[in-house]
Amino acid sequence: MCAPFLPPLTRGKPNTVEKMYTSHEDIGYDFEDGPREKKTQQPNANIDGGWAWMIVLSSFVVHILIMGSQMALGVLNMEWLEEFHQSRGLTAWVSSLSMGITLIVGPFIGLFINTCGCRKTAIIGGILNALGWVLSAYATNVHYLFITFGVAAGFGSGMVYLPAVVMVGQYFQKRRALAQGLSTTGTGFGTFLMTVLLKYLCSEYGWRSAMFIQGAVSLNLCVCGALMRPLAADETQSKKILKSKSGERDLKLPLSHSAESIRPNGHLTKTEEREDAPAPAAEGKGKDQVQLGKNMYALRVLKIASRLTLRVRKGFWDWYSSYFGAASLFTNRMFVAFIFWALFAYSSFVIPFIHLPEIVKLYNLSEQNDVFPLTSIIAIVHIFGKVILGIVADLPCISVWNVFLLANLSLVISILILPLMHTYSSLAAVCALIGFSSGYFSLMPVVTEDLVGIEHLANAYGIIICANGISALLGPPFAGWIYDITQKYDFSFYVCGLLYMVGMLFLLTQPCIRLKEQPRKKSTEGTRV
Repeated sequence: MCAPFLPPLTRGKPNTVEKMYTSHEDIGYDFEDGPREKKTQQPNANIDGGWAWMIVLSSFVVHILIMGSQMALGVLNMEWLEEFHQSRGLTAWVSSLSMGITLIVGPFIGLFINTCGCRKTAIIGGILNALGWVLSAYATNVHYLFITFGVAAGFGSGMVYLPAVVMVGQYFQKRRALAQGLSTTGTGFGTFLMTVLLKYLCSEYGWRSAMFIQGAVSLNLCVCGALMRPLAADETQSKKILKSKSGERDLKLPLSHSAESIRPNGHLTKTEEREDAPAPAAEGKGKDQVQLGKNMYALRVLKIASRLTLRVRKGFWDWYSSYFGAASLFTNRMFVAFIFWALFAYSSFVIPFIHLPEIVKLYNLSEQNDVFPLTSIIAIVHIFGKVILGIVADLPCISVWNVFLLANLSLVISILILPLMHTYSSLAAVCALIGFSSGYFSLMPVVTEDLVGIEHLANAYGIIICANGISALLGPPFAGWIYDITQKYDFSFYVCGLLYMVGMLFLLTQPCIRLKEQPRKKSTEGTRV
């Protein structure tokens, strides 16, 4: 039996700075034909505390299993090169498809969230991701991996990743940057753990068995999705839930067909029987009860179908209006500039994880790298970078945007100087700088929310990670293609570093747009007065 739906609440404002966001799953809907009454949402005790930290834990594990495993794909990439004897550029497409599709599907996952809610979306995605890993264990060529690992596992990862980020944004207001920083440190932990795990599994059981085992581990994503509990309703809604459940129990009582009527809301009630009415025969009563059961079942099916249809329609309309309606996110010029930055930036972060194992092999540093892998150095420092940058960005005297810009500048410098390093110690130092600077990824949801507001976070962040996905999809194959031509990775990092600098130019347009719009706001406020 489907759970009862509740009437929606209006999105109130807890304070003058931030707005409270609630998804459709958080409050539910009562899909009746009549108009719905709007009620003001009461402050929730789980905001910035209580179950909010369980949401952080769930998001943390999601980042370990999804982003961490994807950052460790360099291990499997070397196994695929030896197994299928394809070019580096073609083989790199497998990892790029998985990373890219995880992020590219963001806008479409926003539609799932608007319709089904974060919890159901994440659970379905966990099953699909695990299935992709298991099917990839039976790959006979690289093109097979494109479908099973790149598309299937990648789409499943996207269905879990976006809800994990959005739920943290819903549950936190005052400590958003810190909460996002703590949850996304799972990427660093996951990169370190998954690199060690995949290396061990590949050496002991082979890469096929390693992917099969990893598929079983990925089923824990369903548990993480189950923890994504929607924000609790208030007491009046709880009473309505109990009342509706009791009403459904009443429907199970055997009632005679002549002694009941159907209300407009679908519930059946007894009518007063005449005292002089003769009692029905036993056989007729049994037939009436069977017919009544069929009618009740049909009524419930119709009501459920009506609710689902209206929910899908409303979810699609909210999703469509965010992208193409009058209140489209693309009318926000600062947000559009942020999208262009995302298109150029992410590939420069992904390329070292995919190609560092090959670079180490070319420089004859495999023995030192086996003791302590360079990708693990990035992962460990990445953890501290996210937490430290999150704490700094939450300080009232510090601008989140300035912290974000400085971290980007540090990352692009480290990408450009990495090819100049040919010893393990120098490479380790640059990888540590890459790890710390890339901690700004924990600030991306916060910056996105500041640009568009919390009520548009799911759809807006879906667009941002979609742009990151396009960048991640094209970056590693592009670097592999340049290596196939030049037989060096140096030019790959130089070109990607320059593209990153182009993306930073779009970030620098944000202060200019803000300064340009301030006089307009002042003039409009003056005319209103």
